[in-house]
Amino acid sequence: MTAIALLSVAPVREGSMAEDVADAIEAIGEFDVAYETNPMGTVIEADDASTLFAAARAAHEAVEGDRVSTFLKVDDKRTEDRDARSKVESVEEALGRPARSTRQ
Repeated sequence: MTAIALLSVAPVREGSMAEDVADAIEAIGEFDVAYETNPMGTVIEADDASTLFAAARAAHEAVEGDRVSTFLKVDDKRTEDRDARSKVESVEEALGRPARSTRQ
């Protein structure tokens, strides 16, 4: 997988957005992508950028509301096949430790 994205989709309103985020995640799951959700968004990996854009569009459209905010940051590495985990491992190697704090 060479195309990696950070996607955040949410309705613009007050209150919990958990159900809306779940709808967006369900839409992403319909595509041939790997994904992992974290508190700030979802990292998506695919073989090409067009698949990422299609999954992001489906996630955006899955969230109902008068106003929906979508953030998509894409890293489309075309000359090398590196997944998201290997990118984190490179940072951890440079740090000499895991790239996370021990604070809970």
